[in-house]
Amino acid sequence: MVPLSAVRCGKCLVNSVPRELLPDPPDSSGEQWTLIAGLGNPGRDYAAHRHNIGFQCIDALAQFHGIPLTRKRFKAIYGEGRIAESSVVLLKPQTFMNESGTSVVATSHWYRVPPERIVVIHDDLDLPFGRIRLRPGGNSGGHNGVQSIITELGSGDFLRVRVGIGRPSRGDPIDYVLNPFDRDQAPYIPDICARVNEAIVALLSLGIKEAMNLYNGMEPVGPPAEAR
Repeated sequence: MVPLSAVRCGKCLVNSVPRELLPDPPDSSGEQWTLIAGLGNPGRDYAAHRHNIGFQCIDALAQFHGIPLTRKRFKAIYGEGRIAESSVVLLKPQTFMNESGTSVVATSHWYRVPPERIVVIHDDLDLPFGRIRLRPGGNSGGHNGVQSIITELGSGDFLRVRVGIGRPSRGDPIDYVLNPFDRDQAPYIPDICARVNEAIVALLSLGIKEAMNLYNGMEPVGPPAEAR
């Protein structure tokens, strides 16, 4: 995968997220939290970009499971709720992609979430549009947001939900990820988010290995193969 080290994601919006008084650590009645973070860039200018599919999936998860994303802390927008009988935190870092790790790690520390209970949803150039792949850990694959989390966490042992956006046949991959989906792809984004939701439910209910067995081999969501 071509590294996106030059992605023009802008400066960190640390000061744009209001500070709140920190309450006592959350109580989930002894149950451990799972942190589900979608990666993207904050602001309207980036909302429809391929690089923001992680944010779109988090918004869909919040809607499917009735989890309000109204809290602002940890340089992020987030919400607490339950998915598949598990206590979860849904997180959208507001640091811009290349510094996602500062938000993810701060949140994981507060909720006492170990790396193996962190799930990161992100775009992937090396998967065809609409293909979903779950992965138990590993390197960044050239994705700067994932690399930031590895660097800040000091570990690559967090779970990944990779959402295929395809690779451009020509042109700069940086420009490609920082542009909206093609006209024939955009109508399938809700279906992609729905499949990610199903995969997350399976992951939480059955574990990463069984979820991988169920979803990694599925055909991509999107236009028929002959139309691609």
